[in-house]
Amino acid sequence: MVEPSGNERVAAEKIFGVRLGLVERFVEHLATSGIERGLIGPREVPRLWGRHVLNCAVVTELIADGARVADVGSGAGLPGLTLALARPDLHVTLIEPLERRVAWLEEVVIDLDLENVEIMRARAEQAIGRVDCDVVTARAVSALDTLAGLTIPLLGGEGELLAIKGRSAQEELAKAAKVIRKLGGVKTSVVMAGTDILDEPTTVVRVQVSKR
Repeated sequence: MVEPSGNERVAAEKIFGVRLGLVERFVEHLATSGIERGLIGPREVPRLWGRHVLNCAVVTELIADGARVADVGSGAGLPGLTLALARPDLHVTLIEPLERRVAWLEEVVIDLDLENVEIMRARAEQAIGRVDCDVVTARAVSALDTLAGLTIPLLGGEGELLAIKGRSAQEELAKAAKVIRKLGGVKTSVVMAGTDILDEPTTVVRVQVSKR
């Protein structure tokens, strides 16, 4: 069992509430079969709670009630499964092209009995028109100028992209500005999520998309 540290447990209880037990099971999947099947590196085990699960889950504070979320390149369910676990009101579609990752995600979703999660085996561009969403999320997929072209079209002209990024977020946003505008992005910002919960808040590039 991979236990969160004291501060991590406090944060996890605030974010997940009564569903914390399910999250602990998810972390156990990551630490066992996730490593065995190459979704997570073995060195990441001590950082599963802080760097991965909590870092992703706080993004829910940026998502409206009842939103339909498409998570691109879900891999080990980060951030998609953490969002679905933290917010049962969301409907989350995990978009992942690799069969072995899809198989793992399906096993985890069945074990955790997550009724608000759907899994789609597809590349992002193949999912356009097949997924109905208000928000697109992504983490560690690609640089923002490339990522924008993969994710924004999924919104069908209306909604938000929330891309989890690191310290280079502002720089990436500047480089991607022209592409984002061309794709319908009307407002961009770099925001911090989890500032009152995490020791290291999560950096998120937020892109609002509109036909108007």
